[in-house]
Amino acid sequence: MRRPNRLTITAAVAAAAALVLAGCSGGGASDDASGGTSKGGTLNILTTPPRAPRPGDQPEPQHHDARLRAPSPDRLDVEPGKTAKVVPDLATNTGDSSDGGKTWTYHSKKGLKFQDGTEITTKDIKWGIERSFAPTLTGGLSYHKSLLVGGDSYKGPFDGKTLDSIETPDDSTIVFKLNAAYGDWPWIVSMPAFAPVPEGDGTDTGAYDAKPVASGPYEVQSNTQGSQITLVRNKEWSASTDSVRTAGPSKVVFKESQDPSTVTQTLIADNGDAKDSFGATYLGAAELNQVRSNPAAQDRLATSKAGPINYLAINTQKGSLKELKVRQALQYAVDKKSYRIAAGGALAGSYATTLITPGIAGRQQYDLYEPGATGDVAKAKKLLQEAGVSDLKLTLVTQNDSANLAEAQAIQAGLKRAGIAVTLKPLDIDSFYTATTDGDDFDLAMFSWQPDFPSANANIQPLYDSSQIGGGGYNVSKYSNPEVDALIKEATGTIDQQDAQKLWAEADKKIMADAPIVPLTYAKQSFLAGSNVQNFRIADFPAYPNYLKVSLAK
Repeated sequence: MRRPNRLTITAAVAAAAALVLAGCSGGGASDDASGGTSKGGTLNILTTPPRAPRPGDQPEPQHHDARLRAPSPDRLDVEPGKTAKVVPDLATNTGDSSDGGKTWTYHSKKGLKFQDGTEITTKDIKWGIERSFAPTLTGGLSYHKSLLVGGDSYKGPFDGKTLDSIETPDDSTIVFKLNAAYGDWPWIVSMPAFAPVPEGDGTDTGAYDAKPVASGPYEVQSNTQGSQITLVRNKEWSASTDSVRTAGPSKVVFKESQDPSTVTQTLIADNGDAKDSFGATYLGAAELNQVRSNPAAQDRLATSKAGPINYLAINTQKGSLKELKVRQALQYAVDKKSYRIAAGGALAGSYATTLITPGIAGRQQYDLYEPGATGDVAKAKKLLQEAGVSDLKLTLVTQNDSANLAEAQAIQAGLKRAGIAVTLKPLDIDSFYTATTDGDDFDLAMFSWQPDFPSANANIQPLYDSSQIGGGGYNVSKYSNPEVDALIKEATGTIDQQDAQKLWAEADKKIMADAPIVPLTYAKQSFLAGSNVQNFRIADFPAYPNYLKVSLAK
């Protein structure tokens, strides 16, 4: 999903650099040679101010902070070279479905406690989820709000009302009632909104969220908004109940709003506290160039495999773009090679041809058009001629930062070769998303996407289901095909994941046959760490380091 960010991300981050081992992490001090986890020390996580959303974004630091502090019934388990999977976290398993996939039941583990020693019950999980519906709490992923029965109108528990579709028949059982069958519900339950909050706590949302009650290995010691969050060990947490968090450092400090260039220079220098630090934001082209000139720093670089997708969205409801052959012509007119050079070159990503991104189970690789990296101008012109379209003039909306503009100019130049005149319309970030997700006064848009969870569902449904047109939805191509909508509904409701994956792959090809977008690249993202940082690795999904495994050398 899109979020605030940088040079190659889907709502926030950027390119890639040298010495990538297996596409996952650099060598040297970035790896723990023993494969274990050293204990102790203070880990510093350096974050930068929000930037214009870009391909390959990682969630904001608070998302990772929440993961360190608070488990949820399920948890995403990721390892380099392995397909991401959902595993039990607070629960004993990843959920039992009934009623054709509309009801999901979980049983909590024994021995779970909050930081004050109070036992965690399923009523605390229910309260935490209900609290996420409160109008005073904004942001975060909200799939559950539309999936749970009554969630579309529920306004939270602070006025004494409960969400009846979340049942707690006893202190160790929780049952979720959904509007429709949803095979990916275990992924949804792994999100931070499902973390427990002591029943009745947190009615003052601002005060609670500044210093919430911990149920994971770390608790908040202090929180200076916009400056620094300090986490220390939660003495009531037990590793015997937690299979996904290694809890290596004794203390974790999020240093916020750091200047990107300063962060990079500090980590390259690798002096003092920098040795025990890493940058939370992927490196942009300028920062990568700094790292490339320093071999020692290159050894401390972690680079993701290709993942988040950058694409050219085509407004399928606008003028000549309603014609399939015109949209197909754009597939051949675009110069992906020039686009990738503008984005930072081969280290910024690999060429994209499918809608489902790498690292997602069941993805099938194909290239429906085979235009080649530089396109096929002659074929583009032929398709336009067959469509009876000449002197085509299009408006391309883009964000007004230098990186987005450079990439948009590469698209503009590529289309010009086929006689397509493109006018760039740069907009600030808020205006850009209003124009593309709420409006339709544009022809083309530069867009990018990092799925929120490792299922093709998160690649396809938000971007191509007709229900996601307008109203802030991310179907910016205004794409509508009843057959695709039906296929999405069938795949979403299929509980057997292998069967669902076949349906999603079918939807991928059916959508691309309609050419609502031009896939450009699958972004790579690079992060830099200090020499004492261990287990600093990036899994196949998502395209950022696994905070739960990072440790420090003794």
